[in-house]
Amino acid sequence: MIWTYIKERRTWLLLLLAVQLLILFISYIDNTIPFMSMLYIVLLLSILCIVFVILRYTKETKFYANLENWDHTYDLAELKDADSPFEQLVLHAVTLQTERYKRENSHNFMLLEQEKDELLSWIHEVKTPLTAMQLMIDRLPDETLQRQLMYEWLRIHHLLDQQLHQKRIPFIQNDLYIEVSKLEPIIYQEIRALKSWCIQKGIGFDVSLQASEVLTDAKWLGFILRQLITNAVKYSASSDIIIESTRSDDDHVVLTIQDTGRGIDPKDLPRIYERGFTSTTYHQDGASTGMGLYLVKQVADSLFIRIDVTSVLGEGTTFTLTFPRKNEFVRITSM
Repeated sequence: MIWTYIKERRTWLLLLLAVQLLILFISYIDNTIPFMSMLYIVLLLSILCIVFVILRYTKETKFYANLENWDHTYDLAELKDADSPFEQLVLHAVTLQTERYKRENSHNFMLLEQEKDELLSWIHEVKTPLTAMQLMIDRLPDETLQRQLMYEWLRIHHLLDQQLHQKRIPFIQNDLYIEVSKLEPIIYQEIRALKSWCIQKGIGFDVSLQASEVLTDAKWLGFILRQLITNAVKYSASSDIIIESTRSDDDHVVLTIQDTGRGIDPKDLPRIYERGFTSTTYHQDGASTGMGLYLVKQVADSLFIRIDVTSVLGEGTTFTLTFPRKNEFVRITSM
């Protein structure tokens, strides 16, 4: 701040310096004026000017230092030290601008809430004809056509489900209910939802649950598994998807989902949780939206689930979910 102050006041400081040098110059060329006496006077004036600048620096920069450190939370109480007319002018302008931003922010938030409610309402309305469509597909006599239509129905259902949860994630803390949840019904529910697709692709599941319970929100855990299992089915050929749960040495429940699909390129691994990122290897793949793993990461962080991934291109991918222990969850949520 001191260099900024000197830069701001440099013309005044240069004027003071020029006046002192002018006095010394006149006393030097005018023999009637004792030079040493004038030098002594200039020295005293210089000391006085330095003390004056130091005192004024503390007073004049207090308001601007607060402005510089302002955290922009629309709290104007931190900018109350406006003494000079120019500082009051700045404070007045900042106050008017802040009030304007508050009004605009409130209006935009109301529009955003309205848009979210309308979209959620639309999604729920669309689910009704989707359910009717599923019943109609089940009655089709042509099994080949039935499988094809069911596959497209699942894609639409999956995209709607993604959109629904994407709108809910910003408010996930209001929707969490943490309890001891059984893994088996959650996993099998998600597998059954993909049954027709798995049969069509010749994909089976090998489920082994040594640890049967976890501390989490069952509904949001189901969403995480839905995304991971759907990806495993989508990018795998005829093979088994292995789902295992174990308990680690430090008493964490660890759930792994392993497939033998196309895998992930090593250079893509650091970016798979980025919003909208698909793949650099299969960049023309129109089946991917780049949102699934992004949403999985958002939900996993809210549930304090550590998610890790290992993959070999062309051989398969393994996702590992590490659940918090009860005492860790209580400690984290109480912070």
